[in-house]
Amino acid sequence: MNKIFSLLTLLFMLIYLPSQANDFKAVYELAGRHFPWLKGKVDINPLENKKQGDAFTIEVVQNRLKIEATSTSAASRALDWYVKHYAHQSISHMGNQIKNVSKLPLTNGKISQSSFVPYRYALNYCTINYSFSFYTWEDWEKELDWMALNGVNIMLAPVGTEMVWYNTLIKLGYSDQEAKAFIPGPAYTAWWLMGNLEGWGGPISNEMMQQQVTLQKKILARMDELGIEPILQGFYGMVPHDLKKKIADADVIDQGNWVFTEFKRPGIIVPTNKQFENVADVYYDELKKLYGSDIKYFGGEPFHEGGKTAGVDVPKVAQAVQTSMQKHFPNSTWVLQGWQNNPSDKILAGLKKENTLIIELFGENTNNWERRKGYNQTSFIWSNVSNFGEKNGLYGRLQRFIDEVYRAKNSEFGSSLKGVGIIPEGINNNPLAYDLMLDLAWHAEKPNLDKWIEDYTVYRYGKRNPKVVAAWKEFIHTVYNSPVDENGKVLYQEGPSESVFCARPSLKVNPVSSWGTRKRFYDIERFKKAVAVFISASKDFKGSETFETDKVDFLRQVMSDKADLAYSNMVKAIEGKDQETIKSSSSRFIQMLKDQDELLQSNSYFTLNRWLNQATQFGKGLPDAKLAMYNAKAQITFWGPDNNPKTTLRDYAHKEWGGLLSSLYLDRWNLFVERALAGQTVPPAEFYQMEVEWSKKADLYKPAKSNKKNLARIQQDILK
Repeated sequence: MNKIFSLLTLLFMLIYLPSQANDFKAVYELAGRHFPWLKGKVDINPLENKKQGDAFTIEVVQNRLKIEATSTSAASRALDWYVKHYAHQSISHMGNQIKNVSKLPLTNGKISQSSFVPYRYALNYCTINYSFSFYTWEDWEKELDWMALNGVNIMLAPVGTEMVWYNTLIKLGYSDQEAKAFIPGPAYTAWWLMGNLEGWGGPISNEMMQQQVTLQKKILARMDELGIEPILQGFYGMVPHDLKKKIADADVIDQGNWVFTEFKRPGIIVPTNKQFENVADVYYDELKKLYGSDIKYFGGEPFHEGGKTAGVDVPKVAQAVQTSMQKHFPNSTWVLQGWQNNPSDKILAGLKKENTLIIELFGENTNNWERRKGYNQTSFIWSNVSNFGEKNGLYGRLQRFIDEVYRAKNSEFGSSLKGVGIIPEGINNNPLAYDLMLDLAWHAEKPNLDKWIEDYTVYRYGKRNPKVVAAWKEFIHTVYNSPVDENGKVLYQEGPSESVFCARPSLKVNPVSSWGTRKRFYDIERFKKAVAVFISASKDFKGSETFETDKVDFLRQVMSDKADLAYSNMVKAIEGKDQETIKSSSSRFIQMLKDQDELLQSNSYFTLNRWLNQATQFGKGLPDAKLAMYNAKAQITFWGPDNNPKTTLRDYAHKEWGGLLSSLYLDRWNLFVERALAGQTVPPAEFYQMEVEWSKKADLYKPAKSNKKNLARIQQDILK
């Protein structure tokens, strides 16, 4: 009997226990990719959470990290929690703080954490292009690891939709050339998917489309392993504006132009028209062939940002879109953007609420969740944009993030709050803003920002330093403040304050981009003093990638602040028509721009070359490699189109990057000064032509080797 029992026990261990361990295989592999000192020292086991929702425990016992978790996502977050708060290490989009550890730091008993919301969300459609346009699998692997470590369990993932649409249009009778005319270039898919434009930046090759399909399959497989639900692109009625040429009885609503008169928008086939279902069937069949049928969430929405609804029964449109979605993917959820007046009350009226999820986008400035009464009691995720166009700039309304999340949680609409998330247009900036936002999900009670910042500095830089903590506490009251007017109303701002260095030159630069601002909502002198305090701790952080990256970013911001005064002095001199003063003031401004460029060239995170290298790797071996490079340059300069000098989109995604400052931006300002000395101005069309021509050049703008003495002089000048 004992032998039988022993055999059964052994069989249990050989079959059952390994299968349990394999549930967390992806987390073990994740740990090995980023924290090799943990290899062979981690044990992960299932955790039953009686309160429901995600939870984890961590404890170090006999030099082994013991994790219990309710899911793969919770286990990944547990790993990150230990690494950050006990080993004082971290990875980020702007540098990593990693070091070897032989003896695991103790946790002082078992630590328990749980998420008070089921969803931790990430990504904006725009992030796919402003940050990820030219990501290879190596880049995506790191991205997904970061998402998993920060607890993200639902994420926008529309990569590879180009081939879905290409195959759909071929089935609908379009030729190869006609189908490709609808599909945009690799840097512009976001605005196509949102129904804002078609074709711009293309046409792309079949090889490029297939490369994206292969990439997407890897992305989806890894997301599945890490417990992150993908949001794919649903069919919401968007079709080529000329669909009636192929399907005569299709009822297509012309959506006019996007951004005034610049881009012809795709049409919307009326979902109550019989042809809607036919097109939807083809689209979803093609999507299934490429990416499978186990998809639970879909994005995309009709009438986005000014779409036309005249003469349409909007509730029936919404109902038809969702019905079609669920026909092909039973019980799937439609994820909509809470932006401006979207989704309208009429759209919400036609939806099954149990299969609808809304992303509150602009939480740092608006309170749509409250104004719209919890989106009519529909499940929503509170998030913030924080960054538009991935422009450089220190920014993030940190206290506002905290206050609004917990105000929503404790409000009459708290039962509809199902998640928190990040939805930036660009994510390669301000790493603390994304850490804080995703961290909030794991705090049942409202955290104290000062305390949170102290902990952040420790895992960001590897150790506690009083000067660094003091500087950061000033930062949260300056560049990272949450400004309000005398009546307590939020001071509206779309992303960071812009740098005049990046502006198309004129005597009235305000703003740099059409929807940005140059106004500083903080005390620039107070901030500069805090930067000096931060830098005074440099000796304690020699060789620290994160400290050096932040140091460059802080100095860059101070220089950008100071440039406003230098620009103002130059404008006064030009208006005063004093040649000598024009020469001296413009010389000062130009030298500051050159110094800023040299500072930024010293760190790869702030170089044009990094972005262009991504485009080079992305296009390697493709017949349209040059197109990828052109997309990369066009997006960050004139944006598009290439036949409209009056475009309002120019410089929307400008970058204060080394290499860009010393090429296009310097050339623009030099021309401006040259004409000013001659008593002339430069017409916008001439600058536009410069921008288009610059975008066509093949130069990768490789940074020169840093001159330490010159950098020391630049730092000293910045902090004067």
